[in-house]
Amino acid sequence: MASQAEQMKKLDQLAVLLDSSITIPGTKWKFGLDGIVGLIPGVGDLATGASSAYILFHALKMGVPLPVLMRMGFNIILESVIGTIPVVGDLFDIVFKANLRNVNLMRSYVLNPVGVKRRSSLMIGAVIFSLVLLLMLMIWGMWSLVKWGFSAL
Repeated sequence: MASQAEQMKKLDQLAVLLDSSITIPGTKWKFGLDGIVGLIPGVGDLATGASSAYILFHALKMGVPLPVLMRMGFNIILESVIGTIPVVGDLFDIVFKANLRNVNLMRSYVLNPVGVKRRSSLMIGAVIFSLVLLLMLMIWGMWSLVKWGFSAL
């Protein structure tokens, strides 16, 4: 069985391949297979999402705690969902680099488990709070719209 350092090295290589293995000539901008395969509508985003899930699976096997796993999952979902938007999503894929972020989160967790777990918990809490707030605003907006509609009758 591979050591944790060997696993991290392989995950690093995969993340670089997916997110920053190709340099745009004359610039410092890099992108990877994620940016290219993501151009294929539907199938590309699924394929790159599966590759990202592979990194998440290894984090689970390595004992990364739930808040950090959730943060990594959020990175994957964010990149996958925004990646479905034509052109803008592809540019977001190139800039956001979820795989590199996730491998760096794993490495940071190994070096500073308490701090990374705390920051991840706070970030997930903020995301959940924001989603609940958004849902409440949507419900309020729909209620106001229905109320306005009935008052117009």
